[in-house]
Amino acid sequence: MRALFLYSEIAIYFLKCCEELAKNNEVHIVRWPLNKEAPFKFNYSKSINIYEKNNYNRKELLQLIKNINPDIIICSGWMDKDYLKITKLYFKKIPTVLSCDTQWRGSLKQHLAIALSPFFLLNTFSHGWVAGDRQAEYLNKLGFNKNKIKDNFYSCDLNFYNTIYKKNVANKTNNFPKRFLFIGRYYDFKGITDLWDAFIDLQKEDPNDWELWCLGLGDIKPILHPKIKHFGFTQAEEIEAILAQCSVFILPSRFEPWGVVVHEIAAAGLALILSDSVGSKNYFLEDSKNGFSFKSKDIKELKNTLKKIINLSPEKALEMGNLSHQLAQNINKEKWINNLFEIYNDAH
Repeated sequence: MRALFLYSEIAIYFLKCCEELAKNNEVHIVRWPLNKEAPFKFNYSKSINIYEKNNYNRKELLQLIKNINPDIIICSGWMDKDYLKITKLYFKKIPTVLSCDTQWRGSLKQHLAIALSPFFLLNTFSHGWVAGDRQAEYLNKLGFNKNKIKDNFYSCDLNFYNTIYKKNVANKTNNFPKRFLFIGRYYDFKGITDLWDAFIDLQKEDPNDWELWCLGLGDIKPILHPKIKHFGFTQAEEIEAILAQCSVFILPSRFEPWGVVVHEIAAAGLALILSDSVGSKNYFLEDSKNGFSFKSKDIKELKNTLKKIINLSPEKALEMGNLSHQLAQNINKEKWINNLFEIYNDAH
């Protein structure tokens, strides 16, 4: 099978799935330029063919795809007009798949998309491939039949994070690290200032020996506090040492369509604190069992949630992390490949 991905910003976890697929199939990826705020260093497998979209105009891109002669096209959302035009040319000839991580929220913009869907989506895409149930709900409302929608489009590099878990589980049992961890861009929608406010307020109200470590870049200036440490942007291979020294991951997002980072850190064996806006929450968090959920933007509730973790025994917190690791195994690259082939076979 020759699979073509018309993609936006590629990520390491996506490439790992493609590498697995490329063991027995051809994989071609057209991609957007690297995001300056997430400058990941990629080591591409020679088994994957990658093309920089900026190197082609629409006519040249179409010729490239004609030369590839794909058996299936997977398009990253509907924000790229070139991708849409090209995908439409293959509609009803091969499976044309819309990948989507947008949650159904019932906004005016989404209701407008539902009205327009027959004119720009349903005449372009034969199938949908989504991150999870909230995204499947949206595609169903857009007019896609439920039996034409597959889930688990995002899968982290489980092998990498499972290895980290195995390396650290014994050490954390003997020397429990009292550190919260945030990984994400320093933007308002990530809830980073909510987290800082809640953590600092808790330190004033009930001084304790917990720290908050933050990894990321963005337009919000890092706050200065003796118990908050900023690492900036961190490459995947650098994160292992940090995960070994943290026990609880926090994603306080005000808006988070999915959040692959939750899958990654759960696999590494950390307890979780997630806002109710995090799309992957339903898959990787069992409230009060491997962490806690709180209402996004509610700083007081977030502070009380931090306090719940602080008041746990190290044994209970580690037990939560172990359950996170188990839940993370439910989505993997094997399921990702199976879903892709089910879409392909459904059209043949």
